[in-house]
Amino acid sequence: MRLLEGVTAYVEARRSFGAAYPDGIPTLDAFYRYAGDIALSSVRERQIAAFLDGPKIAESTWQGKYRMLRSFFLFLLARNVISALPMPPQRPPVEFPFKPYVYSRSEIHRLLSNVRIAQKGSTSKIDARTVRTMILFLYGTGALLSEALALTYDDLDFRRRTITFRSSRMYRSRTIPMCSDLFNVLRRYSVMAHSETTATNQYVFLDKSGETIRSYSMQDTFRRLRRVAGVTRRDGLTSRPRLHDLRHTFAVHRIDAWIKHGADLNRMLPALSVYMGRFGLSSSDRYLTMSPERFRAQLNKLSPQRSKKRWRDNRVLMKFLAGL
Repeated sequence: MRLLEGVTAYVEARRSFGAAYPDGIPTLDAFYRYAGDIALSSVRERQIAAFLDGPKIAESTWQGKYRMLRSFFLFLLARNVISALPMPPQRPPVEFPFKPYVYSRSEIHRLLSNVRIAQKGSTSKIDARTVRTMILFLYGTGALLSEALALTYDDLDFRRRTITFRSSRMYRSRTIPMCSDLFNVLRRYSVMAHSETTATNQYVFLDKSGETIRSYSMQDTFRRLRRVAGVTRRDGLTSRPRLHDLRHTFAVHRIDAWIKHGADLNRMLPALSVYMGRFGLSSSDRYLTMSPERFRAQLNKLSPQRSKKRWRDNRVLMKFLAGL
């Protein structure tokens, strides 16, 4: 078997498990272009090492490409296509602090208000209505982008107002309720979007041609929207806000609301973990450190009504809160 045939077999196997466009395919495509359509039995460690150590990339990107190639060759090894795993030694993992970006409600509004402007005249295959609905869906459910892209109309129960996420990963499959606002958004989108196409694709989120949206395409579209909307970090960190950060924003805003209304967090945080499909009932505890509602009384003293400045605009203060 040759490399291109092996990549095709791997992708089809991943799709059979429900991944419409499995993560990591760009890495396999890049390795195919680098090595050529060689026999899989002739792939050696030095070739993979040279590919990974080629153009300078971030450590996290290197680790991601390594894991992708390892999964691919493990797939081939399990099917006796190759006799040994041709992977070079893995670099020791580098620990990165958990510092996601939490959008303010005004920033969410700004993103939504600029969708049509950002998509106007762009070469994106995704229309403005779909981009807007995707942002509202991710912010309203805390779902992963991969979960949203894999969603079909069989997973939406408008009668019971529930959403079912299906996954081969333990604890990720779950059924969650829709709030009224999200129900209305999805109902309108399903009627309008699919009345304009003759495609038989049953996925909820489709591009302009009626095909399933690819993850990298949605992320590129969001990066353009974020630049147009002028949403950027103000806490001194260099990393830019991501589409994935809508998931973290959902969790933090939910906790803020619970604190404001005096809810029992010992009971609600495990429920939030299950709702988001996270591993471990205490996995949402870290979002507590990102919730400014814990210090609302103290922060209000720093932001008197007569002042136009707000505590969120204080970079030193935000950096301090992020480090708690």
